[in-house]
Amino acid sequence: MSPNANTILHIDASARKTNSVTRELTSALVSRLTEKDPDATVLTRDVSTGLPFLDEEWVGANFTDPSERNAEQQAKLSLSDTLVDELKSADTIVIGTPIYNFSVPAALKAWIDQIARARETFKYTENGPVGLLEGKKAYVLVASGGTKVGSEIDFAVTYLKHVLGFVGIKDVTIIAADQLMADPSKKDHALTQTLELAA
Repeated sequence: MSPNANTILHIDASARKTNSVTRELTSALVSRLTEKDPDATVLTRDVSTGLPFLDEEWVGANFTDPSERNAEQQAKLSLSDTLVDELKSADTIVIGTPIYNFSVPAALKAWIDQIARARETFKYTENGPVGLLEGKKAYVLVASGGTKVGSEIDFAVTYLKHVLGFVGIKDVTIIAADQLMADPSKKDHALTQTLELAA
């Protein structure tokens, strides 16, 4: 492996395994990125299969100093630690998500809750929180049936950009195949845009 090879974190959130527009877009983008960098490592995380929601034990473990966590607390955070490590190791993050009921799927929100951790992906300072994951590039590939991306009823893209920026990932490109129920050809336009951006 080249010492300059990138690590790509490929995240899919669509409940659909077949005929998913976002899965088609993320697959095309990751394929193009690995064509450009054959030595790249690709980490794949399909959050649609379900992630645990935060509970009282998780919160208690997370807010316990790492040096003082007992075995049960360490076990409670083990999946979150893995997800955080994946994100930390990635140079490029590719997220594919549909818009469900004007926002992100619950499964993607569960992933966000698992990785947004003080001392791990952001820190509090006297001037407010500061993200710790700077220097990364993110692509967010979005599909919707009726919601126009960037409109006042789109609570998915604005939220994702804010969350990514909160943990320090500010270089975010949005590719939208939106309002597909009205104009199915937008999928082809988004696919073309995806391949052009990664050229």
